Amino acid sequence: MSEKIQSISVIGLGYIGLPTAAMFASRKIKVIGVDTNQHAVDTINAGKIHIVEPELDMLVQASVTQGFLRATTKPEAADAFLIAVPTPFKNDYEPDLAYVEAAAKSIAPVLKKGNIVILESTSPVGTTEKMMAWLAQARPDLKFPEEGKTGSDIHVAYCPERVLPGRVVHELVDNDRIIGGITPACSKMASQVYKIFVQGQLLFTNVRTAEMSKLAENAFRDVNIAFANELSLISDKLDINVWELIKLANRHPRVNILQPGAGVGGHCIAVDPWFIVHKTPEQARLIRTAREVNDYKPQWVLGKIHGAVAALVASGKKASTISVAFLGLSFKPNIDDLRESPALHIVEEFASTMEIQMKLVEPNITALPKKLATHTLSKIDESVLNADIVVLLVNHQEFKGIKQKLGPHVVLIDAVGSSFNP
Repeated sequence: MSEKIQSISVIGLGYIGLPTAAMFASRKIKVIGVDTNQHAVDTINAGKIHIVEPELDMLVQASVTQGFLRATTKPEAADAFLIAVPTPFKNDYEPDLAYVEAAAKSIAPVLKKGNIVILESTSPVGTTEKMMAWLAQARPDLKFPEEGKTGSDIHVAYCPERVLPGRVVHELVDNDRIIGGITPACSKMASQVYKIFVQGQLLFTNVRTAEMSKLAENAFRDVNIAFANELSLISDKLDINVWELIKLANRHPRVNILQPGAGVGGHCIAVDPWFIVHKTPEQARLIRTAREVNDYKPQWVLGKIHGAVAALVASGKKASTISVAFLGLSFKPNIDDLRESPALHIVEEFASTMEIQMKLVEPNITALPKKLATHTLSKIDESVLNADIVVLLVNHQEFKGIKQKLGPHVVLIDAVGSSFNP
């Protein structure tokens, strides 16, 4: 444990901020979690969690009980500040930095000499410098770091998270961490913060390279997913089973094609590549195309569903009597995260355009989002029992073997290939 870092404030207690706060607290560091969501604050202070993440509930309960973790809606003084707030984009794919700006301005009044401010939110290149400018404007009495110069009152760094939902508790500790300081002194102090619990290697670079590294990692994954999704479109056109095709192609020793799905979701892969495209539109041609392929995939799945409905109507069935069961709403298997979920987009758009009986199954949530508030969550068995069409959108563990539960006349639209048996 560092002798200098005795208290840490984590701004934003979502899927990244809360596990990070709990990890510091588990190392007997005083942690002040800050969030504008009063429900989240109250839940955490009761020793509970408002998100789904394996093992996190035990960490939070122990940390709160032992007095090392406390949540509040207003920032307080600390030695280090970690900002882990959302960075979405606007309708024209312009990055929306309003949450980062609000977080910076909220902590500015409680900053003191010797503090370090670390931005963890996935951000366009140049965001950390903007954050520092907002802080400097709010606190002209403090000296902020300048690249190539030594000496400052406040240290500033960018250190992106690189974790997988469902494995966050383990990957926060085990994964290598990129440390991008405004100056080498900033990087050194940031490393002291993460050495508290990170067992992976700490990798040092400048702040802009650190920002770009996170974007590049997710753009790389997006391009590979787009290849798989485009193969599924091509295979459907040529009457080829894409799941068999990929399995055979992957027998090549240097080929590893990913599995196609209903699209790409989540707070990273579905968003981050657009940050690169927005900054360098003329150069990011492949990255843009990959995003367009993956963004189109939900519309393609919707077309399949509409086609199945139309076929039933053509066979003489009344549209009002058709029942469609949608299995899965989250953006990936076995989590509750609905952010940028292609499955959720498909269901919401279908609900807004079709007056058909819908059964919605998502075992990882207890309430539907606002756009689906007029519908109810259903159990798996009751949903597929009398369904005319079953749409498998997310490969949750609860859906394994679902094909065997379907009647002989049920139309199965499998967007994730779980029903494929070679």
